[in-house]
Amino acid sequence: MPSPAIAPSAPAVRSTGRDDGGAAAASRLPGLAVAVGLALRAWLAGRALPLLGGAVCGILLGVLVRSRWTPAPHHAPGIAFASRGLLQASVVVLGFGLDLGQVARTGLHSLPVTLVTLAVSFATAWWLGRALRIPARLGLLVGIGTAICGGSAIAAAAPIVRPDEYETAYAISAIFLFNLVAVLLFPLLGHALHLSDAGFGTWAGTAINDTSSVVAAGYAYSRDAGDIATVVKLTRATLIVPVCIALAALLAWRQRRAGAGNVDLRRIVPWFVLWFLVAAGARGAGLVPAAMLPWLHEIAAFAMVVALTAIGLSADLRRMAATGARPLLLGLGVWVAVAASSLLVQAVLAQT
Repeated sequence: MPSPAIAPSAPAVRSTGRDDGGAAAASRLPGLAVAVGLALRAWLAGRALPLLGGAVCGILLGVLVRSRWTPAPHHAPGIAFASRGLLQASVVVLGFGLDLGQVARTGLHSLPVTLVTLAVSFATAWWLGRALRIPARLGLLVGIGTAICGGSAIAAAAPIVRPDEYETAYAISAIFLFNLVAVLLFPLLGHALHLSDAGFGTWAGTAINDTSSVVAAGYAYSRDAGDIATVVKLTRATLIVPVCIALAALLAWRQRRAGAGNVDLRRIVPWFVLWFLVAAGARGAGLVPAAMLPWLHEIAAFAMVVALTAIGLSADLRRMAATGARPLLLGLGVWVAVAASSLLVQAVLAQT
């Protein structure tokens, strides 16, 4: 942002952290206003169409608007904040509705499924990437994004893998496309397969890439499925840390240089997961009045709709189409393998 003009005789004024913070907050207002305005419409549409729900309506409305209107540059900070910061905040608030013991039980219960799908994702990305003659770094990014948490995992791994810009764009485009498909398809498939709330929540939490899409699909199925899907997904998201550290160590060893020392844990650690656990702990300790829980859930649900609407507004379908077919085939193959292996493991363990 350019500095305001001042008279030559005026004394220089040092910018303060509060001033910078206020300017940053003000720069977010135009984009937030657009996201909130559309989210209100999506919220009302979700009430009228409960099978879709406000979250799914938010994504669809955002994508539809983005296909006909390109946000101006001054909208970008607010839309970016809503799609990431507001999403994470809403997940933290959802933690107040869950007991920490329930979170631990659900996370441990889903851990075998999570670990199997993680291995399947990497193995399929490696094999199918070679078959399709896709660059190794691009295949690795698609595998990481599908295995853990979509664009967030790709963003965390990119400084370690050091891909070209077009490879990162390819990977994120492929992941995002199947996130949108999953939000619409998974609830329908779940009902067709007669999955229980726990079974669908575990399936969505382990087989859908991005946190926003997991939450949207889970709560479109049922509130219980949404709670379970959120916990399973957050358990899966914590794997960003060991996977990225192991990846950095492996690349450092292969390249014979200390690449592992360049890992910035502050960027890798999903801090909102830790705050989610704090919120669940406060609920379990009885620090949150029961009368506040419905209000907190509604606040979190609406914030989620705003975040998902902003994510839809960030989707550039033309740019995604321009990335070509092979990365999309890779993403499709890895996604199908992960979704199938998740259901298979649950069936073997009798968890569906």
